[in-house]
Amino acid sequence: MFMVTGGAGFVGSHVVSALNARGRDDVLVVDDLTRGEKFKNLAGARIADYLDKRELFEALERDRPPLTAILHQGACTDTLESDGRYLMENNFRFSKRLLDYAQREQIPFVYASSASIYGKEGRFEVEAGNERPVNAYGYSKLAFDQHLRWRLPKLTGTVVGLRYFNVYGPREALKGRMASMVYQVFRQVREHGVARLFEGTDGFVDGEQRRDFVFVDDVVEANLFFAEGPPRRGIYNLGSGVSHSFNDLAQRVIELLGEGRIEYIPFPAGLEPCYQSLTEADLTSLREAGFAREMTSLAAGIEACLREWAPEGVGSRS
Repeated sequence: MFMVTGGAGFVGSHVVSALNARGRDDVLVVDDLTRGEKFKNLAGARIADYLDKRELFEALERDRPPLTAILHQGACTDTLESDGRYLMENNFRFSKRLLDYAQREQIPFVYASSASIYGKEGRFEVEAGNERPVNAYGYSKLAFDQHLRWRLPKLTGTVVGLRYFNVYGPREALKGRMASMVYQVFRQVREHGVARLFEGTDGFVDGEQRRDFVFVDDVVEANLFFAEGPPRRGIYNLGSGVSHSFNDLAQRVIELLGEGRIEYIPFPAGLEPCYQSLTEADLTSLREAGFAREMTSLAAGIEACLREWAPEGVGSRS
């Protein structure tokens, strides 16, 4: 049985779907459905069991389910959350307890870390000297990565952290303000006919801030690659390895929808100190670990998204 925490969320539900596609229905989803509309992400999936995250550790001790792997996607993903205590409880302490259990039971453990750890320095190799988070969210993710590093010499089996860059794809709508810029731009153009991008920051001119956008299918495949493969231990970047400007992104969405224009808006007061104007994953260690999948291009990924979000509005242009 595969456990997927955050299984009703964006990435987690795609992991469940991928397992189903491989013929695996023995999936235990762990999540918090206080926001009931999240059920939509799982409506077409096949699962064996569901647990509220508040019941998880009691249930694990009581039932000791035979787990093939733990795919830990559950966390507070709001990068603007300011409650540090809440972030550390959800992104650090919960993860630590789950790792403890995985090690005790010798279950492969793959978890979602974050490129927010790198802050504004513009260096994206997986090295401690490059890790300078600029907000509480980024620190909560770094704290668990540091805990893993501290324990690494004594860990056994598979224990892998994947530092997600800007993940995008279908099922993002429920993420609200944390949805990727791919979805944000699509929604803006569809609803208002205008893609609103920030004016220049950190030496980048209007709309030329750059992100490493990684398609959700690639993220899922990396999770399963490590969960099902031979034992590996470490932290790896998970992006496309290529950055694109927001202008490039918006122009592609506008081209596919056949409508819209770009408008530049002032940068929000107070946001710039914690805003990453550039991200681009160094994939050296990921490739050395054997993950050879060719990452989906941004153009192809956007087209795949729009086929689901607005099938009536996507033409055959490439």
